[in-house]
Amino acid sequence: MTKPAATPRPAEVAWLLEPSISYALAEVAAVTPEFLSRPTPCREWDLRMLLRHACESLATIGAGIEAGCVGLNPAAEDDDVAADPARAFRARARELLDAWAHPCQVIEIVGCPLAAGLMAATAALEIAVHGWDITRACGRGQPIPPVLATDLLVIAAVLVPATGRHPLFAVPVTVAATATPSDRLAAFLGRTPGDSMLSASSQPTPSRLE
Repeated sequence: MTKPAATPRPAEVAWLLEPSISYALAEVAAVTPEFLSRPTPCREWDLRMLLRHACESLATIGAGIEAGCVGLNPAAEDDDVAADPARAFRARARELLDAWAHPCQVIEIVGCPLAAGLMAATAALEIAVHGWDITRACGRGQPIPPVLATDLLVIAAVLVPATGRHPLFAVPVTVAATATPSDRLAAFLGRTPGDSMLSASSQPTPSRLE
């Protein structure tokens, strides 16, 4: 009898960071200023707010991987993010890749040690899923590549708790057994792959207040 494959640990799949960033960068390339007020699958955020959040995450993770520590409070948003969050996202993503070329092996997060590979796997999941949010907001609907989405879904099952997900994640959404890996991953993290956002996003919507 063939033994089932062991579930990989997040630290063993840090290589997913690069393809996740590549996917997100391809989708951010479609962002133009008039898109920034469009809604996203993150229901409380328009695209501008989502990009600003993603820039903060990228900067924090990149600094942590490079310096070996992450503080409790994120760095203040700089003028580049406020002026052009899409361009800032691209810059932060490339900086994160550069930092990962020579990472610290252990990163302290508010005094708690964390393996760099685990942090990279977590970053890969967040970046790819936010890339999915961005492509939906832009009306493109480009799925996360199947192999990448399949591997990230395994990691998501390890990293994202079954209970106590709020407010970071909504409850999982049920999808058909025939759903693509990209849709299954989005649904597991509380997104609705089949909602009407693609058709609704053809018209800009007013920006939400932060």
